[in-house]
Amino acid sequence: MAGTEMTEIKVAEQFTPYPFGRYPTHGPYSGQRFREEILRPAIANGDRSVVIDFTGVRSYSSSFLEEVVGGLVRAGIDPERLKNCVRIVAGSDSLLESEIIGYIEEASNHLINRHADGAVKMG
Repeated sequence: MAGTEMTEIKVAEQFTPYPFGRYPTHGPYSGQRFREEILRPAIANGDRSVVIDFTGVRSYSSSFLEEVVGGLVRAGIDPERLKNCVRIVAGSDSLLESEIIGYIEEASNHLINRHADGAVKMG
């Protein structure tokens, strides 16, 4: 049976109001930890929609955000599926959603270029 139609992740309540860093070596509330322990299971659960609610988050680093979504793309999650199934609730930060979409596209473009470079070198 597929997962529920929607999962809501309230970052400030379920993780921390101060997410920071890319890797666990940067602190206990890193992007890698959020991605692997909270977001990836929600996406893998077959949910049609995952809402990431940043309401109450006091600050976050760009490395945290990039690792969360860029890391999913690098791990093989289709960027279009990610853009279609994840919705961002940003509280007062009107630019957060576009910033996250930018990280998804950047990771996707990097993979495309890396594969293209490999094909050129092999060919």
